[in-house]
Amino acid sequence: MSDSYPESLSALQALRMLGDERRALLVDIRSSDEFLSGGHPAGAVNIPWFDEPDWQINPNFVAELRQLRRARAQSADDGDDVNGIPLILICRSGRRSLLAGQALLSAGLRSIYHVQDGFEGEPAAACQHGGGGSGCFHGLPQESA
Repeated sequence: MSDSYPESLSALQALRMLGDERRALLVDIRSSDEFLSGGHPAGAVNIPWFDEPDWQINPNFVAELRQLRRARAQSADDGDDVNGIPLILICRSGRRSLLAGQALLSAGLRSIYHVQDGFEGEPAAACQHGGGGSGCFHGLPQESA
């Protein structure tokens, strides 16, 4: 994958990475309302890419992700190995996480991934939050606020 695009992961690959890499962070970039009212992946941190009320791109997005990584590095006693901490971005369908990942890479962050089908994926009756290639379809743990 090009340096300008985050690496795409399926929901299962993301789940494996979270299990294999203790420092990996799952970041739900949906709006605060989507995160709280629609359920979210278990253990995900919510840092909206854009949010209500004005629906503008979060001007602090990159800074918030950098701070999140610094905190994880400190809690894992990794010191300065901040860019080695994988950030896995997830949104509803994969579109916002791709754009947000591009912004992070452009700002110099590395080890950026995105869940290509998002949390909800394509609608399906079998799953409350979607189906198809979505996280809930593949059994990603989820929780409600």
